[in-house]
Amino acid sequence: MKTLTNIRYEEVSLHDKLVAFVTLDRPQAGNRIDVRMVQDLAAVCDHLEDASKADVVVFRAEGPDFCQGMDFRAFAPDKPIDIHGFNKWEKIAARLERLPKVTVALLDGLAAGGGFQLALVADQRIATPGAHFQLPEVHMGFLPGMATFRLAKYVGLGHAKRIMLCAETVTASRGLELGLIDTVSEDLDAALGDTIRAFGPIHNVTVQLCRRLLNESFAVDFENAIGHFLAAQHRAVTQTAFLETLEREHQD
Repeated sequence: MKTLTNIRYEEVSLHDKLVAFVTLDRPQAGNRIDVRMVQDLAAVCDHLEDASKADVVVFRAEGPDFCQGMDFRAFAPDKPIDIHGFNKWEKIAARLERLPKVTVALLDGLAAGGGFQLALVADQRIATPGAHFQLPEVHMGFLPGMATFRLAKYVGLGHAKRIMLCAETVTASRGLELGLIDTVSEDLDAALGDTIRAFGPIHNVTVQLCRRLLNESFAVDFENAIGHFLAAQHRAVTQTAFLETLEREHQD
């Protein structure tokens, strides 16, 4: 993997799993997302998709805040706005969401804008009691990215409207009530260990297929959904993991 500028990447063995830690490492700028961070995340995706044997990917951050959002210094007020920059970010977010790994976000301090979006693409979110979340974009005259597509799936349309249109700050405890946060803990490392153990055996193909069907469930009618399911199930049951399950069941 190429040298990273604003991301720190490491893989460690943890609770019988190989865990890839992706750490936002731009604390002096509140871990705000700029072009270099997007490029770093693209390199991380390439590695995780093509080379890494990791079972779990953990997103975390250096410094007091997870991510304060977009770095507006990338936009010059006297020049036309490049919409392709937004598209590049959304493509990276989608790649992270679809990784053939289980993903967890460890959240402390503020996760705003793109930081909130990054948390949303993870399979599980663990937050400290002091973590808080905000999508301030509408009050700033633009849109909160594809959080417009993801957030309501977690919290419902009414809550999503209020969070976005009122730029409401969501505390960790409130996020837990809404289903936005999975665990609130003072000890992120201990909570991460519990989460990794709860995932049990991680079969990457099955994880990817199940996640895709769940994401489609809000937009696809039953007749199309069952076709997608059967195709996915056919792929799943031809994988080694299921064949080994059959062998164990027959031995018992």
